[in-house]
Amino acid sequence: MCLVSVNALAQSDYRNNNEITSALKKLKSQHSSNVKLESLTKTVGGHDIWALTLFKGNPENNPDMAIVGGVDGILLLSREMALNIAENILNNHKDVLDNTTFYIFPNMSPNASEQYFSSLKYHKLGNAKQTDDDRDGQINEDPFEDLNNDGLITLIRVEDVTGNYIKLKEDERIMSKANTKEGELGTYKVFSEGIDNDKDGNYNEDGDGGIHFNKNLTYNFPYFKPGAGEHAVSEKEHRVLLDFLYEQWNIYAILTLGPENNLSNPLKYNAANARKRVVTSILKDDEALNKFLSKKYAKITGTKGAPPAKGKGGDFFEWSYFHFGKLAMSTPGWWAPKFKGDSTVKAKKNYKANFLQWAEEEGLSNYFVDWKEITHPDFPNKKVEVGGIAPFVMTNPPYSKVADISKKHTDFVIEVSKMQPNISIENVTTEKIDNGLTRVTLKIHNNGVLPTHTEMGKRSRWLRRIKVDLKLNNNQNIVSGQKIQLLNSIDGDSSRELTWLINGKGSVTIEAGTSHTGTDTITINLK
Repeated sequence: MCLVSVNALAQSDYRNNNEITSALKKLKSQHSSNVKLESLTKTVGGHDIWALTLFKGNPENNPDMAIVGGVDGILLLSREMALNIAENILNNHKDVLDNTTFYIFPNMSPNASEQYFSSLKYHKLGNAKQTDDDRDGQINEDPFEDLNNDGLITLIRVEDVTGNYIKLKEDERIMSKANTKEGELGTYKVFSEGIDNDKDGNYNEDGDGGIHFNKNLTYNFPYFKPGAGEHAVSEKEHRVLLDFLYEQWNIYAILTLGPENNLSNPLKYNAANARKRVVTSILKDDEALNKFLSKKYAKITGTKGAPPAKGKGGDFFEWSYFHFGKLAMSTPGWWAPKFKGDSTVKAKKNYKANFLQWAEEEGLSNYFVDWKEITHPDFPNKKVEVGGIAPFVMTNPPYSKVADISKKHTDFVIEVSKMQPNISIENVTTEKIDNGLTRVTLKIHNNGVLPTHTEMGKRSRWLRRIKVDLKLNNNQNIVSGQKIQLLNSIDGDSSRELTWLINGKGSVTIEAGTSHTGTDTITINLK
């Protein structure tokens, strides 16, 4: 009975790192011929960075989609989704492995995500490295304090006419910055729950910080910002992931399960930014591709009304597109649906107010800490209250919804894999010419819906081009055409025609393709 109770309890809430590790090892033992599990490194905090490979035969022989979870320690859902997608593929879609390999990294922020399971819950993004976030020569001198002893870090609000916050008119539980252009005057100051230990006027700015995984990548690296690190890719977990990805030439797409969301809010092309030496806009052809995938995503997952979610610098998703040049997709997987309202209760426009309406409708508990007056040493003779939305609840759905969310995203992953680029040799013709010559003509065709290369991938010159190799015997030679040709790209369901004039008898072999498109081989008899 005790064992049953423990198991039931484990299934009712998000799994910690040990439970995720156990589930990964169980997956490996149950599907040993189709699963490879390896720890790429241990973080400063002593946690494994797991790499899970789903494959059939040689993993590198098929095009691959990489799925990366836990880029943001707050998004517990992303770790569950990454693991559940793997389970769904192995249990219900194993045939997809005939043509596609999957590299899955469930949690790139294991130290940060463990904060959810701590006796004191707060939003933690960094690893376990000791950092001086406010650069005052001291480390961790201004951490969080739980002023109302509820085990949650929320906010403090201080009544003060010099402040720039007001109570939101739609829902006075929420604090909003006063809009002076609309005639609003601030009446509160708002801080993170805690005490100004170093008396510098800031709250909790130098606690248990660490380096944020989603802030330490090379694209638009935020120099000198807390959590960014001394330089890009400074941490072990970043280096091992990038080393792994750069060495796997068969990757054609990366799905980031993170806060950025180009699947619900497609990136928009900006001509001026696209022409810069350091490109900061999605390129024109990739914009159209992004919109196409966004429509597929919305239809399959049924999601809509996503809040804006753009990269903020140093994040993994933008790196995967701007610097890695791959087909880059990103989604948090979930956000609070819009409260529909009725004739008596109107839906609120503010995202936080909408979340509170939705949470009430769902009958959730512990999603909001009611404001409670306290005595605060930094604000004598001032009215100070503690309260606000609880940590983790706005970015992670109730655990009971995780399985369904994961299934829908598995369906999207399977759909993308069906559209992946796939090179084949088609429409081969041979024509006998005088003096022992044979003209060989054929088409290199992309059977996939997706192009073989993104426009950014072509510009970066990192992605391998499509190689067409004509293999001759000793008594044969090429009169016209090239033995090896490199094709920059082929659009979805499109072809490139090639022709050779070959002198000699017997047969020749032609091989076409590249690691991330698959290869095709054909033998042709000369006339």
